[in-house]
Amino acid sequence: MENATVNQHTTGTSTRRGLPVWAIVLAFIVLAAFLVFLGLGLKRNQQAPIVVGQDVPPIQLTTFDGATFSTSDLKGKVVVLNFWASWCQPCAGEAADLEQAWQTYRPGGQVVFLGVDYVDTEPEARAYLSKFQITYPNGPDLRTIISQIFHISGVPETYFIDRQGRLAYAQIGPFGSVDEITAIVNPLLNK
Repeated sequence: MENATVNQHTTGTSTRRGLPVWAIVLAFIVLAAFLVFLGLGLKRNQQAPIVVGQDVPPIQLTTFDGATFSTSDLKGKVVVLNFWASWCQPCAGEAADLEQAWQTYRPGGQVVFLGVDYVDTEPEARAYLSKFQITYPNGPDLRTIISQIFHISGVPETYFIDRQGRLAYAQIGPFGSVDEITAIVNPLLNK
């Protein structure tokens, strides 16, 4: 009986079988797809932020009311893109100035203000908009897609896009007055 066991091991007639070839190939394909997906995500996160003078990629914002705005549809207009959050104290300090500037430019139709609510909850965001009587379009930055394009470091941050769709100015931090906002927008209207 002992000899039979030894012979089975030495002759290679083991009954143990490996994985089928198709399963191994499928596992490598799934692994390769995962690595490509991971690499693309890392590449996107490592890209440099948009700099002044550079074209801004198309941005789409769906407002809290369900309207959709795309910067590619707004070429020919100056776009003021303000990142804010209801929990941000400096944002609250500039809210009235942004609304007043919006009301100044609104009748001409050549300037569009868009508010991007960053890492917030909808009830608090809506309460903030109501409290400060904000009337320009605002919506959430779902999955922080828009803020990743600009690589924002916090809120408030405001980006001015010229009529050609290029980044014209970036304001990191709050505005101190309406005059600061109009001093940036007016020259862009004259270009």
